[in-house]
Amino acid sequence: MSLKNLAAILDPTAPDDRPLIIQLSPAGDEELRLSYGEGRRRIANLARGLLKHGLRRGEAVAIVAANSADYLLLYMATMAAGLVSVCVNHKLPRETVAHIMTDSTVKLAVADAERAPLVSELVPTVHLEELDALIDPGPFQAVDMKPEEVAMVLYTSGSTGLPKGVPLTHGGYIWATTATPEQRPGIEGRKAIIAAPLFHMNGLFSAKLVMLNGGTIVLMTGFTAKGYIRAIDRLRIDMVTSVPTMLALVMRETEALAEADLSCVTIAVTGSAPSTPEFFEQMHRLFPKAETANSWGTTESGPIAFGPHPDGIAKPAGALGYPRKGLELRLVDGDADQGVLHIRTPALMTGYLNREADTKKRLIDGWYDTGDVMRRDARGFYFFVGRADDMFQCGGENVYPGEVEKLLGRHPDVAQVCVVPVRDEIKYQLPVAFVVPRPGVRPSEDALRRFALDNGPAYAHPRAVWFVDELPLAGTNKIDRKALVNRAAATFARDAERRV
Repeated sequence: MSLKNLAAILDPTAPDDRPLIIQLSPAGDEELRLSYGEGRRRIANLARGLLKHGLRRGEAVAIVAANSADYLLLYMATMAAGLVSVCVNHKLPRETVAHIMTDSTVKLAVADAERAPLVSELVPTVHLEELDALIDPGPFQAVDMKPEEVAMVLYTSGSTGLPKGVPLTHGGYIWATTATPEQRPGIEGRKAIIAAPLFHMNGLFSAKLVMLNGGTIVLMTGFTAKGYIRAIDRLRIDMVTSVPTMLALVMRETEALAEADLSCVTIAVTGSAPSTPEFFEQMHRLFPKAETANSWGTTESGPIAFGPHPDGIAKPAGALGYPRKGLELRLVDGDADQGVLHIRTPALMTGYLNREADTKKRLIDGWYDTGDVMRRDARGFYFFVGRADDMFQCGGENVYPGEVEKLLGRHPDVAQVCVVPVRDEIKYQLPVAFVVPRPGVRPSEDALRRFALDNGPAYAHPRAVWFVDELPLAGTNKIDRKALVNRAAATFARDAERRV
């Protein structure tokens, strides 16, 4: 395959008989195995079929489906054919999915049976279960693409309005997947489990790195904590990829963990959401022989921004890492060592699709405003502080929920926590917290509030603490902060009425 095409990331040196994808059910049962040789042939046959179907270079093909081996192969085939792959978050409301289809001018959708009704009345649709209808057997040479040509369009989560389309180019993502290999652990011939949805950057980029390095993708069609544990144990997984909420759910399955041996894991990577040093201590206990890392990146600027220090200095607890080669960072709207992170990278988008105003707001003279507040220490390591748009004011003081969550996460009885604001006539906004306790403990609200007062600024301590069995998740497996803001407003008002 041509190195000018992002589909070239399928490792050409991997032997034909090496497993490429092992597909598992949510319970962790094996559904199929596909070798590199079979994968190469199916990608070629699908690419030929897409073009025979009448699609032209640069036209968009939407994938609206749960995780599967065919999802990944179709994604690769679309780009190999010079088409644009649009990975659609099928958990969004029907009208939002319709917006995505129109916004990205999709010409063909491939959807599994459960999700086909979302799109079948909007564009021509092929059922994923009948994907063989697109097959055109024969060899295929990937189309030579210019570096600036779009390979795929991913959509932001839409937590503050309609999702925004992010066009990503062949050249940018060839750089993203191949640059600075010293910052990426070698996984040739090793198994990596992926359970995050493939419409999100976390799972999709993890899969590409595995394919690039000749590893085997153990792909769950849907995440369950027990199935995840079972798969790692039974298949002797080498590399774990996840978002923190997934691992937090895994950590609660004490019975399943007691019966499993997870010492096979040597690399455990989490990302897409911040994690505390205490959370990484729990990860070390979960995977005692693994090197752990918190990956940070954005859809708009590229998925991996930080890695090891070039001088071999050990990464401090809680740090994201040291900036990787080939990108530029700056901190603004703060001081020299803390502020909103702006980034410039070869993988940077050229702008949001059909959203000129949003593009001007976020792309400033070639720099992308990430909206993430970061702190940099004297050795150049970066630490996540919080989202600038999550920050709120309490009595004139800036409160970053992420910092309060880190503080409460240090309490031995806390498994997960999310801090959000509620309205207040005097202070303007007050912090409140939703807490998932560790299994087998019953912390009190007073104890956690006192812990926050004793260990952090008084203005940032939660004025109410509500204990819940689990935190709601958005479609990307991140905590649904917007849902908790709404829930907090209603609960705080009701509690206030009771106090009166």
